[in-house]
Amino acid sequence: MDDLYPRFSDEEMASRRRSIFQVMDVAGVSHLVVYGADRSGTAIGWLTEWPTTQEAALLLSPGEQPILLVQHYNHLPNARRIAVDCQVEWGGPSTIARLDELLRARHTPGQKVGVIGPLRFGAFHQLTASVGEPVSLDGEYQRLRLVKSPEETERLEVAARLSDQAIGAIVEQVSVGMDERQVAAIVETAYLTDGGTNHIHYFAATSMSDPDQCVPSQFQSTRRLESGDVLFCEISANYWGYAGQVLRTFTIAAEPTPLFVDLHRAADTAFDTIAAAVRPGAHASELVEASGVIEEMGFTIYDDLVHGYGGGYLPPVLGTKSRPNLPIPDLTLEEGMALVIQPNVITPDEKAGVQTGHLVVVTGDGHRSLHDVPRGLVRIAD
Repeated sequence: MDDLYPRFSDEEMASRRRSIFQVMDVAGVSHLVVYGADRSGTAIGWLTEWPTTQEAALLLSPGEQPILLVQHYNHLPNARRIAVDCQVEWGGPSTIARLDELLRARHTPGQKVGVIGPLRFGAFHQLTASVGEPVSLDGEYQRLRLVKSPEETERLEVAARLSDQAIGAIVEQVSVGMDERQVAAIVETAYLTDGGTNHIHYFAATSMSDPDQCVPSQFQSTRRLESGDVLFCEISANYWGYAGQVLRTFTIAAEPTPLFVDLHRAADTAFDTIAAAVRPGAHASELVEASGVIEEMGFTIYDDLVHGYGGGYLPPVLGTKSRPNLPIPDLTLEEGMALVIQPNVITPDEKAGVQTGHLVVVTGDGHRSLHDVPRGLVRIAD
């Protein structure tokens, strides 16, 4: 975190390029377009270290200098400082038109072009008309991201620590009368000075005596916290392409009611049973089976139960028997995978809920949490 910009090692970046070229070779692809726009599309950053801003396109061809096209023009100097092992150019009035020009200079008839990222409809048709219909390699790229390298795990640990700082700030600074937007400001301030940025902060606040929300909302409202409320949240601080994820529930200046004690007990129990099933070789279906305690205790879920993480919202994305996310993928866990275990236990009428959980990494003999903030239903704002 003391570097001018965070860097992965040369060996790490070279390994990623080799992996991509192997994917291209298997797919019979001679050139690869990697695309990102509006801060979306993780592959640009994974292959160049440049976190996409307005728009970026990377052209990769074996034996050729990689070229990164960046929008806007004023983003170009920063991109040249940050991006590694590629020639960085302005995309011109149209990034896709410039990419098409570069691609046609390399492309010969019969060669296939691969694409990774959220390529827009018009861009897809422009490339198709020029070099033939591109081959999507998104699935292959996703598979490359499932198992984290040691350096990626270190980056996730930093992001998890920043996310924990946000939870600590909630515990220390939230007070009765604040609205959800003020809580969001507390969250972001907790990690901004350490280089973190907001990935997500979702909140729900509702009365414990007359609840009307069961899952955190993506956009903060003007509702003010009152004594006797419950506040539950999902916090992810991003650190240069990698985010932590921690989910916690708080009561506001009051002890929890019996309903919320029961909800949180079910969530804690579900977390423990699911976490106990996490190990190399465990099938995704085993994690779903382990969540059965939720239904046994009379509850269900709303949010996803488990999902892969680190470089996107990755498989396995799982639900429970009462709220399935079908089909359960035919996937077994491997050492180095990162998972978020996040039982959002709710009442069947969807009026009350809690959340707990956090990001873990699969180890040789089970799992390791990347977060240090304690679990449990915590009273705050007294």
